[in-house]
This record gives sequence, structure tokens and C-alpha cells, in this order.
Amino acid sequence: MANFANFTQKHHRLRRFFPHKLRFLLRFLAFHVHPFFIQLCYFGILSLFGYLALKNSNPRSPGRPKDFDLFYTSVSASTVSSMVAVEMEAFSNSQLILLTFLMFVGGEVFTSMLDLLFARYKLTQSVRNRDSTNPFSPTAEKPPVHDNHVELGLISIPHSQPENHNPSNDSYRLKYNCLTYLTYIVLGYFVVVQLVGFSSVSLYMTLVPSATKVLKNKDIKISTFSLFIIVSTFASCGFVPTNENMMVFKKNSGLLLLILPHVFLGNTLYPPCLRAVIMGLRKVSRREEFSHLLKNFKDIGYDHMLSGLQCCFLVATVLCLNVIQFVMFWSVEWKTKTMEGLNFYEKVVGSLFQVTNARHAGESVFDLSSMSSAILVVFVVMMYLPPYTTFLPVREEEDDAKRKRKSAVECVVFSQLSYLAIFIILVCMTESKSLKEDPLNFNVLSITLEVISAYGNVGFSMGYSCARQLKGDGSCKDSWVGFSGRWSNKGKFVLMLVMFFGRLKKFNMKGGKSWILS
Repeated sequence: MANFANFTQKHHRLRRFFPHKLRFLLRFLAFHVHPFFIQLCYFGILSLFGYLALKNSNPRSPGRPKDFDLFYTSVSASTVSSMVAVEMEAFSNSQLILLTFLMFVGGEVFTSMLDLLFARYKLTQSVRNRDSTNPFSPTAEKPPVHDNHVELGLISIPHSQPENHNPSNDSYRLKYNCLTYLTYIVLGYFVVVQLVGFSSVSLYMTLVPSATKVLKNKDIKISTFSLFIIVSTFASCGFVPTNENMMVFKKNSGLLLLILPHVFLGNTLYPPCLRAVIMGLRKVSRREEFSHLLKNFKDIGYDHMLSGLQCCFLVATVLCLNVIQFVMFWSVEWKTKTMEGLNFYEKVVGSLFQVTNARHAGESVFDLSSMSSAILVVFVVMMYLPPYTTFLPVREEEDDAKRKRKSAVECVVFSQLSYLAIFIILVCMTESKSLKEDPLNFNVLSITLEVISAYGNVGFSMGYSCARQLKGDGSCKDSWVGFSGRWSNKGKFVLMLVMFFGRLKKFNMKGGKSWILS
């Protein structure tokens, strides 16, 4: 009995110890660590977890992929970059589910929901710290009052305000409720959109024989494919369980149209859709919190909440850029080998799907290596643009005082293009031998497209072809991997840095503003 009592006492101490340490860690992260380092650690730990899980699970093919390629794939899935170094059909069903999980928790909408939870916790702790140091706060502890020491006539009761009323508590309560409601709204949006997408794709794959036949020949389950493709598209990752990406489904226009909306809903048009949902809830419930969210969205601190005017211009910008891409793609590629075997309707749907994925999902129904250089340059530009790029003819001028106050770090930080140029130079250095010996595969345009694709977390790649080698290599075998899959480990390491940099680029969008180039 004594041993059991000691065990129970130790167990009780451990239960009290770990929550205390967890609260201390959360408080430290909230008030002493920059969000950049928090997210960097998050994606780093997620990538490491994915690598260990992939390594300790059995692949479908007999040959096990290299450890570095598995880690590269894990980083690509966690940062939703979809750079392929291993054939996707080499992964077993359990490994595909694992990759689905990595894309699920690595997508921007999911991580923004974690930001909301973190912001709510930080707000609660800030108010508690304020109240604990303010003796006049209604929530602060009051000293005991002894009636026998209180003299009548020395007590004055204010009549201007109700007792224990503090306006700051009302604003805190409103902001806390807004964060809570917004978290539930984002969660509901996140779940409902993907659930509807999963159901519709599953139904299509079950009812259409040609699509079912493709999965049956590749031994891929319909449920696994449907969940994988919807999560990947909504997270703007671009991974597809088939080796050929979506090229094997280019005649299934219905499937492409079912997947296409999720490219917008999880990326470029997420803010307008979120605002529309909140407006609908305000109209139905008439709650104060929804009105506050729409009018004072900047106070909430949620980056994906934009004003009504900004949302309108964002929708117009997205549509204009898509129309420009579509017209250029149509005019250049309409009668080329890229469109061979497709009728008019399939060409239109396939072209629309291809140009939409350039911002930023990265799924492809056509072989990029067979496209003209002009279209590839257009794709490079589109992949570079951030998802919320907006033509907004409203200029917000900075005041002179704010313009003059620049820290030393801001003065030496480079712009996004500067960093990308450095990364391209580093890749050219690591792959210098291949650039000389295999110039048709390894050229600056191909490397630039791969780096910009990794930076934009898109996943477009020109691939690698043994037929394009100047010096025939009998040991060369064509495989369905991205162009970076043929790079050296040093080149892949540089590209992994680009993936992390691209996933966290929102922290450096104003980089290089202090540099005067004129």
C-alpha cells in the first residue's frame, strides 16, 4: 500500500509539473519569441516528423528511396511546395495518408487558425498581467476589509459609473469574442470546403469509368486519391498521387472543374470568401462581433482579413491575371503538340486549369518541358507574385517621421528578388558540372523556373529527359520526378532553403525598402 501511495503521489506531481511547464513555454513563446522563429520551428519540426515517419514506413516499390530524398519530400509537403524528388507511385497508401496530413497542417489556412488561437491566448495573458498589477482593476484581488476599522464619513461612493465598471474590459471582451468567433469561422470554412470537395471528387471517381480505370491500374484507392488531391489543392501544394500529376486526367474535364475552385478557395480568393461568410453570419445573427470583425479587422491582427474595397480589387486582379494567362496560353499553345488529342472543350478546361495553377497550386495537365519559352516566363512571373497581389489605385502615404525611422536591420535586408538571385547563383554553382555537360536539361531558365516555383510554393517543374542529353548515358533512365530530383544533394539543400524562405516570405515582404536604386 505504501508503494502504491508513493506512486500516486509521484503521478500527481508529474501531472502538475507538465501543465506548469507547458504554460511557461506558451507564455515565453507569446511574449519573448518573434513569430518568424515560431513558424520556422513549426515547419522544421513538422518536416523532421514527416521524414522519420516516411523512413519507418514501407514504400510500395521494392527499392527504398534515399534518406535525403525522403527528407526533401517531407520538407516539400510541409511547406506545401510539391517539389518531387521521388516518384509518387512509389509511396504506399499509408505514406500517401502521411503526406496528406503534412499538407493538411502545413497549409496557410490551417496555420492561420493556429495564429488565431495563439493571439487569443496572448490577449488573455496580457489582460491577466495588467489586472494583476493594477489594484483598481475589477478583476484584481481586493485586500480584505475589516468592518471594525472603517470609519463612517471617510468612505465616498462614486455615482458617475456603476461599481466595478471598466471600459477597457469591454473592449477586451469584444476582441476576445471576435477572435473566438473568427477561429470557429475559419475552422468551419476549412472543414466544410474540403469535405464538399472530397465528397464530390469521390463521387466522380466512382461514377466515371475512365477515371476509375486510371486509379485501378495504378492501384490507388479512390478515397485516398480524393482526400489527397483536395487537401493538396486547398493547401496550394500541388502533389498528386500519380506519377504524371494531372496529365493522366487531362481528358476528364469534369474532374478538373471539380478541383479548380479549391485553387481559389484556399489561396488567392480566401480573403473575399472569408469576408462573404462573415457578412452572411452578421445578416443572420446580427451579433456585434461580426460587425466589429468587418469594420475593425485591423485591430484583430488577422492578415487574411481585408477591407471590402481590397477584396473587390483582389477578385478583379485575380480574374485579370488569369484572363491574361489564358489568352497568351491559348494563342501560343493552342495548335501545338501540347494540346494534341484534345477536343475544343477539353482544351479550354485544360488551359484554364493549367494557368490557374500557376498561382499557386502547381498541379499540371500539360508537360511544361514541351511549352514555349514565352509561356514559361509568364509562369515564372505569376509564381513570383504573392497570392494577395492587388492592383489597388489607392496610395497610402507614410508619414515623414515613420519614413525616417528605420532600424539597422531594415537598412541591410535585401528584397525578395535579391535573395532569389542569390539562390539561383548558388544552384548554378552546385550544378556547374551538369550545366556544362547537359545544357539541354540543365539551363538557367530551367533552374530559374525551379527556384521561383519553390519560392512561390507552387511545384511547377520542367522535369528531366534522358533523350535531351548531348552525351548519351546508357545508365540514364527516365523517371517521373521533378527537375530538382536530378540535382546533387547540395543543390537540393539550397532548394529546401528556398522552400522555407518562400513559405515564410510574409515576414520579409517589405525587405529592401531602404535601398535607393535611383
